[in-house]
Amino acid sequence: MAAQFFNRIGQIGLGVAVAGGVINSALYNVDGGHRAVIFDRFAGVKNQVVGEGTHFFIPWIQRPIIFDIRSRPRNVPVVTGSKDLQNVNITLRILFRPIPDQLPRVYTTLGVDYDERVLPSITTEVLKAVVVSCGGIDVKTCLGAQFDAGELITQREIVSQKVSEDLMERASQFGVILDDISIVSQGFPPASFGESYQMKLIPGPACPSIKFASLPRTESSGFVLFLQTHLTFGKEFTQAVELKQVAQQDAEKARFLVEKAEQQKKAAVISAEGDAQAAILLAKSFGDAGEGLVELRRIEAAEDIAYQLSRSRQVAYLPAGQNVLLSMPNV
Repeated sequence: MAAQFFNRIGQIGLGVAVAGGVINSALYNVDGGHRAVIFDRFAGVKNQVVGEGTHFFIPWIQRPIIFDIRSRPRNVPVVTGSKDLQNVNITLRILFRPIPDQLPRVYTTLGVDYDERVLPSITTEVLKAVVVSCGGIDVKTCLGAQFDAGELITQREIVSQKVSEDLMERASQFGVILDDISIVSQGFPPASFGESYQMKLIPGPACPSIKFASLPRTESSGFVLFLQTHLTFGKEFTQAVELKQVAQQDAEKARFLVEKAEQQKKAAVISAEGDAQAAILLAKSFGDAGEGLVELRRIEAAEDIAYQLSRSRQVAYLPAGQNVLLSMPNV
């Protein structure tokens, strides 16, 4: 009787374990910041996007594909030439994320590694087209450049606008949009262009000059981009800029020295004119007063000398017209 009871318990436990394994194999979890797309072996990719949480699927028939919908960074460096034949290193920093509603289309057309397939090609093409090409002409057939190295800094808003326009148009073919574009400049030191420069493209009310500031988000979009551009120039260009600034400082110093010498010359002329005017006035006074003015000055000088001698302890006063040695007593 006891053996039958334990056998019954074992059968029940085995059945529960098998049922639990089957149920567990039909469950999958979608973590926070992720979405899932269901691939059905008979129906293909379903248009439904599964949100966060635990969900059921049919094992061996359906398969969940998990997408990370959080923003992720990617740097795309491009080395191109400017209008003045300077090498310019432009790094386009992209914070991208897929739009949840478009995940089935993104997976069907691009796959899970959509960023590897789209971002490097379109960013390189657009950046070279903006910096190297001649407005609408293909990069391969254009012999000129739109901007020189200095204009990439002084006209960075125009450069950013052209990048956003061309990248928007090119990426729309793959279901990609640009979102929140504005221009933020960081690290533009006046002494050197060789350091890193940033232009962050985020359209919105803060930047009304960008015509894409009010563009609505399209339903055919695949994923969102945030742009941040870094510009660096070649070593030779950096040295040339530094030498130019040193020469400008030397020229300013020489100009200051010339102005200082001219001011000193004017001061000497004014001082000489003052001395000459004083001499003329003295000569006129002597002519009017005769020798009386000279005697007055002589008396004033004698009084000053007597006052100074009276304050000195090492000065002895002797009677005038007497010999001191003769008046000494006999020893």
